[in-house]
Amino acid sequence: MHLASKLDQLDKRFDELTQQMADPAIISDADQYRKITKAQSELSGIVAKYREWKKVEDSLSQARPMLQEPDPDLKSMAEMEIAELEPAKLRIEEELKVLLLPKDPNDDRNVVLEIRAGTGGDEATLFAAEIFRMYSRYAETQGWRMEVTSTSESSVGGLKEVIALVTGTKVYAKLKYESGVHRVQRVPVTEQQGRVHTSAITVAILPEADEVEVKIEAKDIRIDTFCSSGPGGQSVNTTYSAVRITHLLTGLVVSCQDEKSQIKNRAKAERVLRSRLYELELEKQQAVLGAERKSMVGSGDRSEKIRTYNFPQNRVSDHRIGLTLHQLDFVMEGKMDAIFDALIAHYQGEKMKQQAERGPVN
Repeated sequence: MHLASKLDQLDKRFDELTQQMADPAIISDADQYRKITKAQSELSGIVAKYREWKKVEDSLSQARPMLQEPDPDLKSMAEMEIAELEPAKLRIEEELKVLLLPKDPNDDRNVVLEIRAGTGGDEATLFAAEIFRMYSRYAETQGWRMEVTSTSESSVGGLKEVIALVTGTKVYAKLKYESGVHRVQRVPVTEQQGRVHTSAITVAILPEADEVEVKIEAKDIRIDTFCSSGPGGQSVNTTYSAVRITHLLTGLVVSCQDEKSQIKNRAKAERVLRSRLYELELEKQQAVLGAERKSMVGSGDRSEKIRTYNFPQNRVSDHRIGLTLHQLDFVMEGKMDAIFDALIAHYQGEKMKQQAERGPVN
């Protein structure tokens, strides 16, 4: 196996990190201990799979000589064992190739989810509300937490815009391919003739940045407070709990009125602002790559129509990978694993092709 030497190094590194985690000096240093445990955790999947490969390889090396045995029973047993082990070895090698692909540094991050109604008027706002519910249901199945920071409702009970913080394990890794235009085809409730209309919304998935990566200077922002609006308790329209932050250098504006506490609203708004600033910086870095940007996975181009939800045919189609499922009713209930798994497999395959073109890993 060409990658054996690299995997041996990772195996040794994993053992070194495991030993360091038991070092009292490192345990007493919270930052150092966190870095080491994270590094060890990142290697654990690869090392476990490599050790599985070594066991299979050892078993094969013991079984192959038995093919020369004069005893037909022993020879038959060896043939059966090899017939099971060789496909297992190939499968594990393919899994290792995927595990060794360059990691997206944002995969472990929480995200800011932004959904906005586009073309289609009231129907688009109703669809935006349904898509937000779809992601909320999916978040529940993953054990994620979803905190709404701001919403703007339409007169028909839909959502013109909704922004939420989604926190949990591997949130960005799962949702990063959702950025783009989502199109709906169905008969709106307001349609008298029964004709199918097409509307659209935009979804943006922004990786959340921490305070160290994006520091917001007090001199660079203007903070305004105002009364909350919309449905709520006694504090609505009576206290200046809602917060609007304007980033003077970029013109970005973020509002939050979800909490009754002005302090909590400001904290949430700052998280959203940091994520948008981080996204701007990522876009600058990607722009420097020029033509390479077009081939990048998850570039988040919101002008691209990525998916169509056809209600009359109970069909959902992802145009990027040619996936069509006649299970739209399940998808709208948050059962999205089939779509996400297909997207991840597709883009992993693309990365493997690029890796093969660059040549084997040394």
